[in-house]
Amino acid sequence: MNREEILKRIRTIEIASKGLSKDLYSGQYKTAFKGRGMSFSEVRDYHYGDEIRAIDWNVTARYNTPYVKVFEEERALTVMVLIDVSASFYYGSGTHSKIEKAVEFLATIGFSALANNDKTGAIFFANDVECYIPPKKGRDHILLMIDRLIAFQPKDTGTSLSAPLKTLRHTQKKRCICFLVSDFIDDSVNLDELSLTKKYHDLIGVKINDPSERELRIPAFYQVINPETKRTEWVNGFSAYVKSVFTSTYHVHQDFVKQALETRGISLITLSTEGSIAAPLAHFFNKRK
Repeated sequence: MNREEILKRIRTIEIASKGLSKDLYSGQYKTAFKGRGMSFSEVRDYHYGDEIRAIDWNVTARYNTPYVKVFEEERALTVMVLIDVSASFYYGSGTHSKIEKAVEFLATIGFSALANNDKTGAIFFANDVECYIPPKKGRDHILLMIDRLIAFQPKDTGTSLSAPLKTLRHTQKKRCICFLVSDFIDDSVNLDELSLTKKYHDLIGVKINDPSERELRIPAFYQVINPETKRTEWVNGFSAYVKSVFTSTYHVHQDFVKQALETRGISLITLSTEGSIAAPLAHFFNKRK
């Protein structure tokens, strides 16, 4: 994809994702993600009825008249989107690949955060972290992240969910909203890393599937290639038994990921390369209210 095509596509994504952000998530996003609490704003003269515990004794002693501390809700949040750029995430059997859905997701969450004056950052990962974009505010920053993801050329093919979670904890010292976007095809998934990250951050899993991974739709012999290991095998799509095992394996993996996350208090959003992200996201935001 050349530069002109990338810019044209970014503009299309911006228009679409802004529409989703405005129509679906303007109120839902703000309700779903609360601020970090109350932060100090200023001091003012003591008024009759103010709580004694709100008195700022240092300022009161300095000016020999009572002053109280004024607090306000610390609304501003930091949103981090951790995106899988391993080889399996560039797969798609239809018109869209998993990485294209990830771009759409990043844009929608980014513009939702922007509308609420929140900062957004990103981490792209495969076997290790390949790109870290520090969280910032502004439209140009959102477009930069979209641009980087569309044009990104990963160095590795494998997947490690541990690497981006460790980087998140090391770089984000304050609690943040974190979306972990992957197909979760990681044979060495470290469940302790998920639990540890959840203690410090609001961690949400986003699993992107492709319909061809769920069932063998057309009776045929399939040459299946693992894009991460390059291992190749032939699958008999005429066999009812083979098709049954294929579908069963898919559901076992789905259940494993769901249970691994939910038993650790981590919400899971499931997206498909074929469908819209609007309904799953709206459902997620409504559950978080």
